[in-house]
Amino acid sequence: MDHPRWIWQQPDWPTFRWHARTLAPLLRSCQQLQGRLLGMAGAIAGDEQVEGELDTLLQNIITSSAIEGERLNVASVRSSLARRLGVVQDAKAATTPRSEGLAELMLDATQRYREPLTAQRLFDWHAWLFAQQDSLLARPIRVGSLRGDEPMQVVSGRLDRPIVHFEAPPRAGLEVQLDAFLAWFNSSHGDAALDPLLRAGLAHFWFVTLHPFDDGNGRLTRAITDLALAQAEHQAIRFYTMSASILADRAGYYHVLETSQKATLDVTPWLRWFLATLQHSLNEALQRIDRVLDKARFWLQHPYQGLLPEQLKVLNRLLDGGERGFEQGISASKYQAVAKVSKATATRHLADLVEKGYLERLLGGGRSTRYHVKH
Repeated sequence: MDHPRWIWQQPDWPTFRWHARTLAPLLRSCQQLQGRLLGMAGAIAGDEQVEGELDTLLQNIITSSAIEGERLNVASVRSSLARRLGVVQDAKAATTPRSEGLAELMLDATQRYREPLTAQRLFDWHAWLFAQQDSLLARPIRVGSLRGDEPMQVVSGRLDRPIVHFEAPPRAGLEVQLDAFLAWFNSSHGDAALDPLLRAGLAHFWFVTLHPFDDGNGRLTRAITDLALAQAEHQAIRFYTMSASILADRAGYYHVLETSQKATLDVTPWLRWFLATLQHSLNEALQRIDRVLDKARFWLQHPYQGLLPEQLKVLNRLLDGGERGFEQGISASKYQAVAKVSKATATRHLADLVEKGYLERLLGGGRSTRYHVKH
């Protein structure tokens, strides 16, 4: 018999193996970060927690589609999510069947984490994912059903010289393979011998290798990953997004998938990449929550009565952190641009904020004078 080209052609597929000792440091780090994140998130007040969850879910949907090269209408998706989460003030933008379907899929995957993953549930997710098909597609997508008999390949390059990066298992027997995955996914949820984070990584790799649909396999794979992570944490509220970290290393993502899908059933390299990416997601979330808590503490210590709306707007932008151009504080010209006031008014507002103890001047002076929040 020829040497197997694809991992699913290995005789003991899908009996995955990995080196636990190699993965142990990364796994411990992710577990510790996960614990810290859940602990810190519990200190966030109700409204801010809902806003934070809305932002996380929105980022997850937008970046998961961006990995596939699709740009979504952010306002429309946000409005669809907000309406479902009860955030009325953010539910004003017009929605579309596309945004409604994506919001439904994301919330089903995260909020219904206690329910089993079935073939019908996957078909529903696929139908929501393609609630609005692109009329420019060469051929319609089989929505809510498995792919057809033609080979499922991931290719690039010229039409006359295509490079086949991956070929999925053939259509014959796909139902059996999918049933085996679903049976494992549902039974492994209670397997004390399998770490829940490794389980999420295995689920991601196994499902994306099956590639059971015409299109949307990557986005459904990441939804399954979100479901597995929600099950690992025993809660529906999301504070971090794997999709954003995958997008940040999209080339690395596709490379490790391709090499792992052409290798043996030892998936240590894939799990190492998966855990490192999860670690990055958790660290990003911890930094965001730090900023939220710092902002809450600031406003507890500094009553905002007597401040002008423009001053409040600028202070909140500074407290939110992560704003491009505000890393080194704010200048009068930056204040002018954010608050939409004249240069003289900006200078007067900044002086008032310094006098009241909200801001302090950084070293330097003249036109380059900058200010940052005084904690």
